[in-house]
Amino acid sequence: MLELRFFANFREAVGQKTLEREYPDGTTVGEVLTDLVDEYDLDVFEDGDLRPQLSIMKNGKDVVHLDGADTRLDDGDTLSVFPPVAGGSTGARTAR
Repeated sequence: MLELRFFANFREAVGQKTLEREYPDGTTVGEVLTDLVDEYDLDVFEDGDLRPQLSIMKNGKDVVHLDGADTRLDDGDTLSVFPPVAGGSTGARTAR
């Protein structure tokens, strides 16, 4: 069983913070995300690859530093999907 976690606009699209889904061991991040795109119309791919602005985490590690969309998942793994983070403060303070 995989635990799928969603944040911000992805949570809104899915309608809940977490889902549990059964997938065979060795299923890839890309395969799980393709299922979610088909089911919830999530915008996670760009030109066939994961959108670079997203953070897709397997057990707390960004899949970019693993095998990207080809990262394999096993029973008990958690996959978290974060939207792009933008912004910052326009009134930044400098250290004194």
